[in-house]
Amino acid sequence: MKSILLVFFALSAITTFTHAREFQNPHQLWADFDPDKGNFKEEIILEEVRDGIYFKEAYISAYVLGEEVRIYCKYAVKNGAKQAPALMDVHGWMGRPNISMSYVNDGWAVLAHDYCGKSGNRPHYTKYPEKLRYGNIDAKVGYRIKSKLPDGSYITDPKQTDDYLWYALQRRALSYLLAQKEVDKSRVGAKGYSYGGTIMWNLGMDERVKAIVAYFGIGYLEYYRTKSVWLYNNPYKAPKQTPGEKLYLSTIAPQAHAPYIDAACLWLNGTNDHHGGHERSEHIFKGLPKTSPWDYALQARGHHNTEKLGDDAKVWLEKHVLGKDHFWPQRPVSTLGLNAEGVPHYTITPSSTEEVESVKIYYSLKNPVSYTRAWRDTTASRQGDTWSASLPVMNIDDYVFAFANIHYKNNIVVSGDFEAAIPAKLGKAIATDEPSNDLSAQIWSDTAPVEGVGGIMGFRPFNKHRGTTNEQFSDPKWRAPKGAHLKFKFYCTQPQSLILRVNRDHLFNLEITASDEWQEMIISPDQVISTSLKSPLKAWSETTKIQIAPKPGADITKVIFANFEWIETTPKPAKAPIMNQDKVYLSPEMAIESYSFWRVMKDKSVSGTAISMLGKKYQRGLGLHADSKLTFLIPKNCHYFNVTPGADDAQRGELRMKILVDDKEVFNSGNISSANQEVKNLQINVSGHQKLSLIVEQANANKGGDHANWADAHFSK
Repeated sequence: MKSILLVFFALSAITTFTHAREFQNPHQLWADFDPDKGNFKEEIILEEVRDGIYFKEAYISAYVLGEEVRIYCKYAVKNGAKQAPALMDVHGWMGRPNISMSYVNDGWAVLAHDYCGKSGNRPHYTKYPEKLRYGNIDAKVGYRIKSKLPDGSYITDPKQTDDYLWYALQRRALSYLLAQKEVDKSRVGAKGYSYGGTIMWNLGMDERVKAIVAYFGIGYLEYYRTKSVWLYNNPYKAPKQTPGEKLYLSTIAPQAHAPYIDAACLWLNGTNDHHGGHERSEHIFKGLPKTSPWDYALQARGHHNTEKLGDDAKVWLEKHVLGKDHFWPQRPVSTLGLNAEGVPHYTITPSSTEEVESVKIYYSLKNPVSYTRAWRDTTASRQGDTWSASLPVMNIDDYVFAFANIHYKNNIVVSGDFEAAIPAKLGKAIATDEPSNDLSAQIWSDTAPVEGVGGIMGFRPFNKHRGTTNEQFSDPKWRAPKGAHLKFKFYCTQPQSLILRVNRDHLFNLEITASDEWQEMIISPDQVISTSLKSPLKAWSETTKIQIAPKPGADITKVIFANFEWIETTPKPAKAPIMNQDKVYLSPEMAIESYSFWRVMKDKSVSGTAISMLGKKYQRGLGLHADSKLTFLIPKNCHYFNVTPGADDAQRGELRMKILVDDKEVFNSGNISSANQEVKNLQINVSGHQKLSLIVEQANANKGGDHANWADAHFSK
């Protein structure tokens, strides 16, 4: 392969390129770049031996596009090591150089360099000259050049891009690593995290590198992600590529490097990571030379985390850089079809089945955007050397997606090929799945099951910082129906201040009040407010992700959650009751529309004690918690509504109480508290009207203890 390319470059050198756009591939682009050229001008700023490890931090010079860049590098190796294998460790977007000490402890000489540039108060960083300021990742200092220049025109030379700078710097940093006296130049590997994974594919083309591991980053960002050109858009649409995009995609994009990569390539990713569409990203391996080993593993529902993918990276680098005789299986074979009943069915046959520890099969429905898909676990059954699972769908004309993870005994994980199909195109398919408002079986991260008081099964978050997250709501099965509210129970004996975050920036202040009993909460979409646009969530059906996290000082691990569900709140048609007595007292069951931040209590305050206002006790009435709204149909032969509204003596905040008759406000208490209010009986003429609404609103930012009473509430003739 290399000999053929050398001949190609010898011939191409004779040709005069009249325009940079005539570059046809990455090899031509890098043919004139010598990473070893020029003095390093090493400036050591730290050098020490600590716990048997030699550490060095230094600035070195790189020469790119006629400019000098000072690269900040960190290096570590066992003190006194000789002929140590070398490892480039490349950080992610806005990251800092960070050496993986586990590799150093295993005998590797590791170098991490900075390509982010100046950001915040960092004392050390790579120093870009003014002409190359676009190399700085921090938008406060630099700017991006992908397929367009800052003036909006298209690039005409791939060397104009920021990626070209970062590729050049990592190759120069590699030269510096190989210049260290402890390093064996014949055993070199590299791994890159996040955007470090994105630029890793260029380093895989460097003939000095034997193996690379790319975490998350793999390409298909420019054009594909920026213009939402998802592989499984239904129907598929691909807008025309601009001249800048064509040039970028053919020379600079990671996937363009594939045919010229000789290094052994491993890709580790989370299915819900935002680096491009992972199923399209798998296509990069189809472009690799047949002599280049490759494999990949996907963590279902993973974002920037791959902790469930075993020792893949370590085993891969030791096998292909150190030459260790580690077991690594051949690629599995998978299919997606229909079973005898017409239900979509996935099968996978791994290689080396005697080494297989377990097989896990996952599937998802409809959503073309990989990083917002909701992945379901399935029950995988084994017959001989093949594992299979049924994949019930809701619509045979929407895509179904599936893949499997094969766990081997030596703690490596390999993913099967990504499979996708529209069931109706596979034959006589049937839809057997149905929507569900029951969210209790959903997957909430970082939680443990708990049985609460009364035998109610729930879960307790155990991550004190992140709380818990659920991303299954993009699944059509659990998408909220029209007009739905979110309802759930919680149990906590100490008040806690939490945040419920929907998607990216819609927030709801979740104030957990203390009680020795389970409490219930219903949240309407208009209570969940965007922090940027200051507008409410239009509908719960827009939800793809919900996170519940603690505010500073709160302890979410003391809260138990249970019985999450969508409830449909569209008022149902009902006939107005007929009064057959002089008084009809209101009860929660009579309401045609009911919402309360906590619960609605009959003849008690919301806390479960007697209704009490300014020290006076009331035998009848409704107790609620702000915010709340109850709507009742007015009996046809009714003339008056009677009530004594007020804040309960147990309440601690401020609230407002309103009464609406046929949606027209007839009473407004203004801001009141238990200690600052006038409690009096109201008699409101409702003759000839249809409905009555009782509303309680919070009057300050803290919902804790906003207890309100509609005492002695009744209709009368």
